[in-house]
Amino acid sequence: MPDRLDLGLDSLQGVAATTQRKLGKLGLTTVGDVLAHRPRRYETAADEVAIAALRQGEEVVVTGRVLNVEKRPMRGRRRTRIVARVDDGTATVSVTWFNQPWLADKLKPGTEVRLRGKLGRFGFEPRSYDLGEARATADFAPVYPAAEEIAAATVRRVVDAALPLAQHVPDPLPAELREREGLGLKRDALAAVHRPRDLHEAETGRKRLAFEELLVLQVGIARRAAEREQTLAPALGEPGDLIRRYREALPFALTPYQEQAIRQVDGDLARTVPMQRLLQGDVGSGKTVVALYALLRAVESERQGALMAPTETLAEQHFLTIADLCFELGVRCALLTSSSGKREREAAVGADVVVGTHALIQEGFELRDLGVAVVDEQHRFGVEQRSALVAGRAPHVLHMTATPIPRTLALTVYGDLAVSEIAKPPASRKPVITSWITEDRASEAYTRLTRLLREGRQAYVVCPLIEASETSLARAAEEEAERLRRAELRDFRVGCLHGRLKAAERRDLMARFKARELDVLVATTVIEVGVDVANATVMIVQEADRFGLAQLHQLRGRVGRGAEQSYCLLVSRAKEELTESAHARLQALVETTDGFELAEVDLELRGGGALLGTRQSGLSDLRFAHLRRDRDLLERARAAAPAVGPGPLSDAAAALFAEVDSEALA
Repeated sequence: MPDRLDLGLDSLQGVAATTQRKLGKLGLTTVGDVLAHRPRRYETAADEVAIAALRQGEEVVVTGRVLNVEKRPMRGRRRTRIVARVDDGTATVSVTWFNQPWLADKLKPGTEVRLRGKLGRFGFEPRSYDLGEARATADFAPVYPAAEEIAAATVRRVVDAALPLAQHVPDPLPAELREREGLGLKRDALAAVHRPRDLHEAETGRKRLAFEELLVLQVGIARRAAEREQTLAPALGEPGDLIRRYREALPFALTPYQEQAIRQVDGDLARTVPMQRLLQGDVGSGKTVVALYALLRAVESERQGALMAPTETLAEQHFLTIADLCFELGVRCALLTSSSGKREREAAVGADVVVGTHALIQEGFELRDLGVAVVDEQHRFGVEQRSALVAGRAPHVLHMTATPIPRTLALTVYGDLAVSEIAKPPASRKPVITSWITEDRASEAYTRLTRLLREGRQAYVVCPLIEASETSLARAAEEEAERLRRAELRDFRVGCLHGRLKAAERRDLMARFKARELDVLVATTVIEVGVDVANATVMIVQEADRFGLAQLHQLRGRVGRGAEQSYCLLVSRAKEELTESAHARLQALVETTDGFELAEVDLELRGGGALLGTRQSGLSDLRFAHLRRDRDLLERARAAAPAVGPGPLSDAAAALFAEVDSEALA
C-alpha cells in the first residue's frame, strides 16, 4: 500500500491544520516526508534532580507543575519571552522560552512539565521539554530538526503517528543486492532510525538508507554521462586571433588558477563530445573572465555564445562587465531580459554574445547557432530551464557558480561534470574582516559605518530575511531606508534596492551607487550575486542569524572587490536566543573567508540538504547520507551502480531509479 505514504499529514491522528501548516515550512507535507525526516541527534539520559538542588550550568532534567505563566516582550521585531513559574514541591524556578509565543496557551496552571536544560541567565532554560510525556526529555530519544514556530517535541509526536505506516514502505533495492551488501529492509531501517534502542542500531539504519540515496545518485550520474557521449558538438579547434586580442585587452594578468581553467576549457572545446564543465570559484575570484573566454571561442568559430543568469540584476551586471570589452574587440554583445523591447530582442538575435535571463529560452526568441552556453549560478534554474537552453542543439556548456561546492559533494552530485576550481582570488584583494555583534550593540555598527563613510567609502545595509511576499519585503526595505535617513545615516545619501523596482529604476540606482552619488544602499537579498562596486567596503547584515551560511558568504562577497580593506558586520539576536546551528553559522563566518572551507562546514551543519541555499532536487533529497563521512558507502554505491541497469526490476525499484531520469538528477 505505498499510496498510504502519499497521504497528507491530516490523515494522521492528532495533526491539526495549524500543525500541518507549520510542518509544511520544514518541507513535511506527506506521511512519506515525515518518515524521511532524519533525527539530527539522539538524547541520552540526563540526571533528574529536584529544583532545590539545581546548580548553574549543569544539564539536568526537572519535573514539576506550572504555577503561572506570562508573555514578556523583547526588543526587536516579533520577539517574546515566555516565563513560567514551575514548582516540584522542593522549590520553584522561573523557566524561560524564547520566541515560542504559542506556549503561553499550553502552559496552563497545573500543567505537568518535564524539562531538560540548564540554569542560566534567564532562569532555567530548557533545551527540550514535554508536557505530560516523561520519555523524550530523559531517555534515549531522537531530536528532530525543527523550526522556530514548531517545537522538536511536536515533530517527534507526528513521527510517532506516522511510524506504523512504515510497514507499507516498499523496498526498491533488489534482493540480490541487499544480500550481497548485507543490507536490511527499508522499513526496518526507518524504524531503527526513528526509534533505536541504542546508537549502533540508529547508525545501522541510517547507513542502509544512505546507501540507497547514494546508489540513486550514482546510477543517475552513469546514465547522464553515457547519454552525453552519444551526442555530437562542434569541435572549436585552437584559439585564434580574437582570443589573442582578448588577452591583450585585459587590464590585468590572469591568475594561475584562471589559466588552468582556460586550459581545461580549451581541451573540452577541441572534442566533439559536448563540454559539461563546472567552473566554481569563490566570490570575486575572476570566473567571468574565463566565461567570456569560452564565449569568445564560439564567436571565433562563427557561432553564437549565450550567458544565462537567474536574475535581471545579475544579467545586467554581467552585461555591464563584458560589453565594453566586447565592443573593443568588435564583438556584438546584447542584453535580453523579460523587460526587453522589440528592438532589443531583434538586436539579440543578431548578436555574437547574448547575455540574458530565462528570456533566452522563452517562446518567440531563437538563438542563431549556439556554440557555447554559460549558465551562471546554475543551481538557481529549474531543470526544464537549463534543458530548454540547449534543446535541439548540442552546444558546449560551462556551468558557473560562486557558491563553493565542497569537494566531497562535487564528486557525487556533480560526478558527471568535469570540475574547474578557481581556488584563490587575485592577490591584490584583502580578506574581508568579519565581526558578529548582537542587536543591543547595533549602534556600534553604525558608529563604525559613519566613520568609514566620512572617509569616502560606501556601504550596503541588508534588510532581514522575513517570511513575506516580494511586495511586503520591498516595503520593509523602504521603511528601513527611510528610518536610517532620519536616524543613524541622516548625514548621508541613502538609496533602496529591492526586487519590486522596475529594471530601468534598478539600473539607474546601481549606476548612481557606482558613480558615488549614493553613500549607502539599503537592499534585500537581490544584491546577493552580481553586484560589483569596488568602493563599497562595508556591509551590515541585519538579523544575520536568519540567513543560511552560503547566502551570508555570498552577501559578504559584495564587499572586498577593490584594494581597500573591507568589513562585514553581522547583527543577530541575543546569543542565548540562537539555535546551535545559527550560532555555528555565524561563528564560521567570523573565523574564515574561505568559501570552500565554509561549504564544508555548511555540508556538515546541513547534512547535505539544500546546500546551495535554494532547494534543488538531488541535493535536498539526501536526507540520510553524510557526504563527508560516508565515503566508504559512496564507493560501495558506485561499484554497485553498473549492476542496477537494464533488466527486470520490482515496481518499487523501477519507481526509485526512474527518478534518475527526472528532476531528481537532471
